[in-house]
Amino acid sequence: MENNIQFEMLKPELYNTYIKIGTKAYDQHYKHLWPNGDTATYIKNSFTKEILLIEEKDKDTVLYLIKLNSKHVGILKVTLHKQLQDYSKIDALYLDKIYILNEFSGKGIGSKTLKFVEQIAADHSKKAIFLESMQKGMALPFYLSHSFSIVANTKVPFNNVIEEEKPMYLLKRSL
Repeated sequence: MENNIQFEMLKPELYNTYIKIGTKAYDQHYKHLWPNGDTATYIKNSFTKEILLIEEKDKDTVLYLIKLNSKHVGILKVTLHKQLQDYSKIDALYLDKIYILNEFSGKGIGSKTLKFVEQIAADHSKKAIFLESMQKGMALPFYLSHSFSIVANTKVPFNNVIEEEKPMYLLKRSL
């Protein structure tokens, strides 16, 4: 199944698809973080045409749609150059988002996406990949099983997230 996975760089004509897939996948995985399941704060900060236009102008931000066969099943957002901990922005890549629709989980898409991100990092001569993961849930064991290690505690940056759901970890994988 993994061989049928492709990464399509986001173009303006695909914004609506990116917004739809990103919103649906986020809601499937993270509604429980928000009072009454209201994810509007996150959606308006991540999945609007205005946000995508800003991100498109940022040379450090790269956005992809993830495809399985010819169907869009997820999104990927990478920050190519970001200073984190002891790493300069030259040396660190930040994996901002991998959101895959629930119905396509467990098909090797996440693993293939991490390999793709690792290749992006190698192409840019990075020494480390960083990401943040919720402390609870399925993502953390996935990243730990792919050679990431916990390097710091962080929190969801939105005030209106349920307090006990805010804890996150900063994870690093050296290259």
